[in-house]
Amino acid sequence: MIRIKFCLLFALVNYLIVSPATAQKTHYKPYKTAFWAKNKEIIPGADQTYLYIDYLKGKNIGMVINQTSVIGKTFTLSVDSLVALGISVKKIFGPEHGFRGNASNGAEINSTIDEATHIPVISLYGNKHYKPTPDDLEGIDLVIFDIQDVGARFYTYLSTLQYVMEACAENNVELMIFDRPNPNGFYTDGPVLDTAYRSFVGLNPIPIAHGLTIGEYAQMINGEGWLKNHVQCKLRIIKVANYKHSNAYKLPVNPSPNLNTDKSVILYPSVCLFEGTTLSLGRGTMYPFLQIGHPTLVGKYTYSFKPVSIPGMSEDPPQKGKICYGIDLKAYNTDFIRAGKALNLTWLIELYKAFPDKQHFFNAYFTKLAGTEKLQQQIAAGESEKEIRKTWEPALSHYKMIRKKYLLYP
Repeated sequence: MIRIKFCLLFALVNYLIVSPATAQKTHYKPYKTAFWAKNKEIIPGADQTYLYIDYLKGKNIGMVINQTSVIGKTFTLSVDSLVALGISVKKIFGPEHGFRGNASNGAEINSTIDEATHIPVISLYGNKHYKPTPDDLEGIDLVIFDIQDVGARFYTYLSTLQYVMEACAENNVELMIFDRPNPNGFYTDGPVLDTAYRSFVGLNPIPIAHGLTIGEYAQMINGEGWLKNHVQCKLRIIKVANYKHSNAYKLPVNPSPNLNTDKSVILYPSVCLFEGTTLSLGRGTMYPFLQIGHPTLVGKYTYSFKPVSIPGMSEDPPQKGKICYGIDLKAYNTDFIRAGKALNLTWLIELYKAFPDKQHFFNAYFTKLAGTEKLQQQIAAGESEKEIRKTWEPALSHYKMIRKKYLLYP
């Protein structure tokens, strides 16, 4: 009971501090003097309710959200928070893995009604319905995009953002972004996507580790004219407070079912390329993206694991039911990634050399993930990581110059 009273008191104090109207009437100082700002705590855009709540009142709202769309220390879903504050949320748009984030990678998601709020949920992943239609946006005054990204080009929420921006621009609907930190925002690296290989895992000429927040990337999409017919989306970005790209940031909620540890999030830009091979990345285990292997590597590696069907994570993982031998990354020190500010290609090069059936190492998905056909050719030719990196220029340096135009944070 004491704890409940304290939480209610804290919520009241928080509202009094951050509400502009209340602040004006009661002489409270602006947000920048609040105790969490003094401590330089990173505050995601969604948590700074005072910056947007009055603007949302009287509008019909659509929300592009998932399980990462939380507010405050209690991790309340932003839609639940806004509905409780009297905001008229009319529709929810769910990306890959669904609105509640409990669908496996690639699983088809159907539209439904959210049981908690009774708000219609429109899937932006199932049945090739990646972009909201004019009917979807009928009666909507403003769409909120509030999803945690992990900083890799092939993470599909970036494509969802672009299609939502395009739909909003075409239907004269404003888009508000609750910005969140990029856990891999401390570096920019990888081959820049060749637009001949555009797909849902890569739409624009950016490198694998793009080094942007969702808000910054949205500005780049607009600024570089990447929307269809070069339409411009009306953007309103609620920035992250006290954030720098160099900051380490621990995600409060797993961004997707198979990125279930801080370490897997940091390794994801480097190891996700194995999704374009016949090897297992640990899907079907409790340590996806932290182990890589294949049954035919028996005798070459002693570490082993066995993928199985795990509902909500991976029902039919690669090499299901087979003992895979390979590399264990659970003890890998990700400080090496932070210090080097670079992707790690050594695992890909090493396992290709060790794989006995090189003709069947890669699959067609690899080029889409890499964003270029060159990387597969270079690894097959036995080129070193240093030689491969040289070919990323001058495109990578050119991208870094473009990136500077859209930065919201140092």
